Amino acid sequence: MSLSLKTSNMSRLKQNQNIDNLIQGITVITESQCSLSEQDKVVLNEALERLQNLKRKKGKTNQQILEEVAKVIELLTKFFV
Repeated sequence: MSLSLKTSNMSRLKQNQNIDNLIQGITVITESQCSLSEQDKVVLNEALERLQNLKRKKGKTNQQILEEVAKVIELLTKFFV
């Protein structure tokens, strides 16, 4: 899967806010949807873990951040499809 996203103009603060919003959204889904299958839970937890790790690791380049976000999008696509 290839994503071409422009983040060169996006500040780190905005990137962190977007990551925080994704973390919050995934957390709300996992906590409020008791009917999730085990596979759905695994996918959402992996996406959540990747985002939390991304948030913790400082010094990543924009390219590394994009690659990790692309992996999260792939996981979320599995959940929503």
